[in-house]
Amino acid sequence: MPKFALPYLPWRPPRLEPGPIRLNARRLYILPTRAGLVFALLLLGLLVGSINYGLSLAYLFTFWFAGLAVVAMLHTQRNLTGLLLAVQTSPPVFAGESARLVLLAENQSALPRHRIGLTHASVQSEEYDIPANGKAELVFSLKPTERGWHALGRFGIYSRYPLGLFRCWSLLELTDANATPFGVLVYPRPASDALPPPMAAGWEQELASSPGEGDDFAGLRVYQAGDAPRRIAWKAAARSQHLLTKQFSGQRGAALHLDWSLTPEKDTEARLSRLTRWALDAHAGGQPFALTLPGRSIGTGSGEAHLRLCLETLARFGHAQN
Repeated sequence: MPKFALPYLPWRPPRLEPGPIRLNARRLYILPTRAGLVFALLLLGLLVGSINYGLSLAYLFTFWFAGLAVVAMLHTQRNLTGLLLAVQTSPPVFAGESARLVLLAENQSALPRHRIGLTHASVQSEEYDIPANGKAELVFSLKPTERGWHALGRFGIYSRYPLGLFRCWSLLELTDANATPFGVLVYPRPASDALPPPMAAGWEQELASSPGEGDDFAGLRVYQAGDAPRRIAWKAAARSQHLLTKQFSGQRGAALHLDWSLTPEKDTEARLSRLTRWALDAHAGGQPFALTLPGRSIGTGSGEAHLRLCLETLARFGHAQN
């Protein structure tokens, strides 16, 4: 697919617009393509030859092809005129995963629209056909590598149909019904190793009330100050390079406390990745958990809504809210 750079238009500065919007003549721009310029030069040469040699048949072909180009220009613009555009909310993804940003195009006319494409400075899209009185999803595909909110920003919608002699386009920067810019939320990439999460506050009381070493072994967690030395898994700690404490079945009903200060990592992004892994593991195991970050705490909870809230908080940590 050929590249299409967005032109700078000083008389149309970028501005956010709430969708849906309808494309009209005031929003559309049209210019010849490279093929159109070559076609114009050929017509000019044909016209000069017709005048020089006085060939009536050459005159006929010259003006016939010129009329064909004018009709093609009108059809190129009509291919976009009247389209109704609205953005769809994109589901969040984890850093490194592919995201789909969907623009819903509705054609309310009795004529189908052909080869409609989207373009952006860094992301390319396929071209799509929109049936008469129908809808189509125009998709941007991108693979963000950093967490946070990724707004697409300014993008273009264009058409070169039917002959490719002209390119008609419009520049847009849209928001959804909630005034959120067209984009996607990216969660931190989960840590690759499944290091056990820390236990909730109050676990000492549970240990005191549990039968003790006779309980069944239930797993490992990160060592916390005050853990009994006899409960430290020294062999596992040597393999993972982190102190780990044994947990027994009497402790399994306790909620987890996912605390920033309890992560073994020191780097900000690594800590967020660790907390993301812990949150996903706790949710998968059906265990309630709380989340504590510098300046933000989320109480104990469980379920999909609680997980989404925690992941969104981790994704936006240290970033301006969008």
